[in-house]
Amino acid sequence: MPVSAPSPPRLQSPFIHRPVNATPSTFRLISARNLRSSSTSYPRIKSEVDTNTVIAISVGVASVALGIGIPVFYETQIDNAAKRENTQPCFPCNGTGAQKCRLCVGSGNVTVELGGGEKEVSSCINCDGAGSLTCTTCQGSGVQPRYLDRREFKDDD
Repeated sequence: MPVSAPSPPRLQSPFIHRPVNATPSTFRLISARNLRSSSTSYPRIKSEVDTNTVIAISVGVASVALGIGIPVFYETQIDNAAKRENTQPCFPCNGTGAQKCRLCVGSGNVTVELGGGEKEVSSCINCDGAGSLTCTTCQGSGVQPRYLDRREFKDDD
């Protein structure tokens, strides 16, 4: 009784439309002439796209768009704000450029009760007796700074 050779294994994949026979000739290198010939048959690959894949791709595209769009938006706003003149008076100092000292309440002197009815009056150490300080919001200009002008952007690289 003659012994026959076992049949070659068949490769199965959910992505390959037609199973491919695994023979030694299948795995040899294909020459450029064989690639150009139309008689060579290759397996077709099926692609199935489910809703999770579509959602993941959509979220990725949206993330890239936002990652680029937000900095571009801020840059255009900064450029447009620099073109407009700012005439809005400063809110904390009412456009004067100075604020009343909080320690001496604008008098320039601080009164301390020592006890037993004694009081000591001294010059305010916060404002050096002037009674007012330079406005920290507008830096004494009297003009309300724009939102992005109040921020200092540093490149930490």
